[in-house]
Amino acid sequence: MTLRAGLILLLSLLAPAAARAATPDRAALAATDKIFADWQRDAHVPGLVYGIVVDGKLVHVRGAGVQDLDSKRPVTPDTLFRIASMSKAFTALAILKLRDDGKVALDAPAETYVPEMRGWTMPTADSPRITVRNLLTHSAGFVEDNPWGDRQQVLPEADFTAMLRAGVPFANAPGLGMEYSNFGYATLGRIISNVSHVRYQDYIRQTLMAPLAMNSTGYDIFKSPQARRAIGYRWQDDQWVREPDMVDGAFGAMGGVETSANDYAHWVAFLLSAWPARDDADAGPVRRATVREIVTGANFGSAAMRNPAAGGQPCRQATTYGMAWRVLDDCDLGRIVTHTGGYPGYGSVVMLLPDKGVGLFAFASRTYGAPSLPALRALLALQKAGALPDRVRTVSSGLARAYDSARAVWLKGDIAAAPLAMNMPLDRNAAQWKAMLADLHNKVGACAADEPIQPVSAMEGRFTWACEHGTIAGRVQRAPTPEIKLQALSYAVQAE
Repeated sequence: MTLRAGLILLLSLLAPAAARAATPDRAALAATDKIFADWQRDAHVPGLVYGIVVDGKLVHVRGAGVQDLDSKRPVTPDTLFRIASMSKAFTALAILKLRDDGKVALDAPAETYVPEMRGWTMPTADSPRITVRNLLTHSAGFVEDNPWGDRQQVLPEADFTAMLRAGVPFANAPGLGMEYSNFGYATLGRIISNVSHVRYQDYIRQTLMAPLAMNSTGYDIFKSPQARRAIGYRWQDDQWVREPDMVDGAFGAMGGVETSANDYAHWVAFLLSAWPARDDADAGPVRRATVREIVTGANFGSAAMRNPAAGGQPCRQATTYGMAWRVLDDCDLGRIVTHTGGYPGYGSVVMLLPDKGVGLFAFASRTYGAPSLPALRALLALQKAGALPDRVRTVSSGLARAYDSARAVWLKGDIAAAPLAMNMPLDRNAAQWKAMLADLHNKVGACAADEPIQPVSAMEGRFTWACEHGTIAGRVQRAPTPEIKLQALSYAVQAE
């Protein structure tokens, strides 16, 4: 490991103590192991590895099954798997880094960087030109191409150039919706090559993988140690059939990465280290603010019921596609930043919980065998066991002072005890405040009013006070002014 890589990994571990997540205990990890073991057996998966990263540390990793059916070498954390479309995350972050370096503009036409696209016939006369952002968010108007795209991995660069020059048919005009396109991400790979003046594979290795000490990660499987490779299989006619190996080609930007659990954990740790926003010095190969952009989608949101086989209560998930990541809002787990990979011989999944500092990933050696269901089951089981608390937010000095004002108002029974924004007396006058506060005091009696405030942001928080005859739940919010003034304040008796 280089000194720079060691420094990056060290800094990823040094999150403020108040923001650190809890490491799952043995019982919770044993439950996770059983979930994956049951899935591997039922799904007929020859080889499997999975890992859990908590605040920059790989706290749990397990290999199961064999690397190949001939040698029967066991899968280990150093076994190499192809991760298919989870490779897109490297491509997207490389584009964002080039943007940071002033070499790519996300809202510029993609043809600015890929001249072969300039002669394309667009689907309608009023269609806009395809932008780099369209490619990142799968909104360029291309058809969903998973069955076709996976087999283009081997395409030579010259053939891809000819394909780009000829143009492609469109499913929709650009910008009208999200439709998953491997072709679009292969085009992003060409942008990286053209702008950086090196092959995109080399650019990503040099700028992302090497600084993160991902020394066993790459694109050319024929150059990786053969004794460590997980061979890909298809389950067919109640038996495993070996899938042919695919060489590194022009479509590798959409799905060509091969990595190990130990290497990939460095990637997960680095991504999670971007949250929360803070004042620490940036130490990574890409700025934290840039990493956080991966959750920025094109606002083509959708919603669907969570797979009931995952367990838990029925839950409707809202989903949008960011930049090589799907972003889910889950009723139990909160924000999930996730992607799967499906490929001849392989399946993979990664789920990041950035608000908890936790990531879980899994690789399998079965065609399109993404371990998505056991990964979600495992996270829900860890959540139920209390192993996935949200990171503790820091209370800003301004919010602390606003909370002091909220307590003063309660204790004095008078809104005049707080510095008010101009809307407050218009929304409820002083006499009404006195009457409301007096009524609440009569209902609940004396309150301790000493519980810490729970910040929603640096400007807003919620609080709960234990009182003689009940509980008060409240909210305080600062106005958007330099001086501390309250624009919202509420107290209510909490239902028991």
